[in-house]
Amino acid sequence: MIALDALERIRLLIAGDVMLDRYWFGDVERISPEAPVPVVKVERQEERLGGAANVARNAAALGATCSLLSVVGRDEAGRALERLLSTNGIHASLHVDADFGTTVKLRVIGRQQQLLRIDFETPPTHAILRAKLQDFQSRLADCDAVVLSDYGKGGLAHIEEMIQSARAAGKPVLVDPKGDDFSRYAGATVITPNRGEFQAVAGRWRSDAELAGKAERLRRSLGLAALLVTRSEEGMTLFTEAEGKPVTLTEATRAREVFDVSGAGDTVIATLAAFIGAGADWADAIHAANVAAGIVVGKLGTAVVTRRELETALRAH
Repeated sequence: MIALDALERIRLLIAGDVMLDRYWFGDVERISPEAPVPVVKVERQEERLGGAANVARNAAALGATCSLLSVVGRDEAGRALERLLSTNGIHASLHVDADFGTTVKLRVIGRQQQLLRIDFETPPTHAILRAKLQDFQSRLADCDAVVLSDYGKGGLAHIEEMIQSARAAGKPVLVDPKGDDFSRYAGATVITPNRGEFQAVAGRWRSDAELAGKAERLRRSLGLAALLVTRSEEGMTLFTEAEGKPVTLTEATRAREVFDVSGAGDTVIATLAAFIGAGADWADAIHAANVAAGIVVGKLGTAVVTRRELETALRAH
């Protein structure tokens, strides 16, 4: 395992869909007389970084230097994202699209349980995305690894070109995928679908051997160095190769108590990118990512794992 101090020297370039996560916390004491729904008396509000911004926040919490590229609207939510990114020490290049509304996820929490989520989103325009692509290409020389965080909001319309440019520059590319067509991620170093996302592309499996076969076929067809499937309570499994032969590495789940899985994928790919950028091998990188995921699901909402928390947990494991 690499020394965690080495993460301070890592420079990550992160691009993708950013969003503002808003939380309304309150108490629930009665059911509405207008409909069979709980009445939440809101007592406090909180704003957090979401999507690719939460990936950057997680990586920064581990000590990595992060440059974030994305698109926001000319609106209050976009300004709130800029403020939060600055507070978290993240160097952000947010292209402003006047015809685009910054993506916002509003969660209503009562008695520490999420009762409702309301999403506000519109796709960005083609012109602003082309400008972001040029910005991305100009920054490749100054990073150790690239993370592309796809939340399906339209911010990675040129992801094929981004992957090609990054690989041509000799940078490892880690992708958190979305949707049922992974062909657009061809040529990446590794993609990190969760169980449901992988199943939507590869189909169901009845055994670990069948899963391994499906994963290996997909990995080879996309030209990936590795494929990491996060499997919730079953941990995570990495499919790669050594000396031309398939290799499977499985990490058992580390969560002591699952409180909230939102944003756990952001923690996984941020940790994985930081360790791969620092020169860790696949076994050490997925071990660290799995331990970090076990910590973050014990926290409410989109959250981060600090380097001290990770160091303590790795020592315990």
